[in-house]
Amino acid sequence: MTRKVGIIGVGNVGSQVAFSLCTQGICDSLVLIDKNAKKAQSEAFDLLDMVAYTHPVSITTQDYEALDDADVVILAAGPEMMAQEDRLSELDETLAILDDVLPKLMHTAFRGIFVVITNPCDVVTHFVQERTGWDKQRVFGTGTALDTARMKRMVGSVLHVSPSSVEGFVLGEHGDSQFVAWSTVSVAGKAVTDFAVLDGDKIEQETRDAGWAILQGKGCTSFGIGTTAAMVTQAILTNEQRIIPVSTFDAKTGVYIGLPALVGRDGATTYYPKLNSAEKERYDASVAVIKHAIESKSTKLKS
Repeated sequence: MTRKVGIIGVGNVGSQVAFSLCTQGICDSLVLIDKNAKKAQSEAFDLLDMVAYTHPVSITTQDYEALDDADVVILAAGPEMMAQEDRLSELDETLAILDDVLPKLMHTAFRGIFVVITNPCDVVTHFVQERTGWDKQRVFGTGTALDTARMKRMVGSVLHVSPSSVEGFVLGEHGDSQFVAWSTVSVAGKAVTDFAVLDGDKIEQETRDAGWAILQGKGCTSFGIGTTAAMVTQAILTNEQRIIPVSTFDAKTGVYIGLPALVGRDGATTYYPKLNSAEKERYDASVAVIKHAIESKSTKLKS
C-alpha cells in the first residue's frame, strides 16, 4: 500500500518535514502545496535529487485533488513574519490561511489524518476542526511534542544520559503557559526530582524559551519540528500506537492542548496523566489561556 502524505506550506518548516520524510523513507508519495507554486516545484526537484542516495518517492505539486487518497495531510503554512516571541500573535494571519486552504481541501475526497504544525498550534487546531467538522480524533496538532524533546535534551545533558532515556512530558499550550510535568519525568524508573544536580526551574524556562532563542538566531525553527512532525507521521502510517504529547482534544475542558495521546492510523486518542495538585493548577491555567484566545477570536470574527 502506498503511503501518501500531503504538506500544505513548504517554507522553512514544511520543506524540512518533507526532507525528514524522504530521508527516513517514511512515505512513498508526497504532495507539496504552497502559495508560491515555483517554490513548491523547486523543493520537489531538490528532494528528488536525493532519491539515488535515499529512498524512492514520487512528488506531486500544487494539486489538491492529489490529496484525495492521502493518508496524512500536514498544515505547515504560516505567517510571513515568524520571529515573534508570543505564538498567539500569529493568529490573525494564520486564520486567513485557513480561509484559503480548508475550502480547497474539503472539496477533495481526503479522509485521512490532519496534523497541524502552524502556530498557535492548539488554537489553530481548534479552528481547523470547527470549520471542517471532522472527527476530533482525526484532527490534532504537534503540540508539546517538540517541547518535550527539548526538555529531554536538557535533562539528559545535566544527567549525562541520552535524551531518549528520559521519560516524561511537557504539557499544556505550545506556548508561554506550557509546563514540565515533573511528576511524569524519570530516568531508569527514578524520578528526576530525586537528582540534586537538576535545576527544574532553569530547565523549564529554557525549554519554554528554546524556540524563541532559535528564532532570534536563524529566523525560524525547522530541524526540530521537521523531525518531530515526521515522527508523528510515521506513527500514523505504521499504526504504531505510540504515546506522544500532541495537541489532542481534551473532552473534559473542550480544548485542544498538549497531552499524551495514543497515535496511530485512526488519529490521536487522548490519555490523561496523573498530575499532582500544582501541575493540575498549571494545566488549568494553560487551558484558560487557550480558551481565552479562542473566545476572543471567535467574538471578533462574529462582530
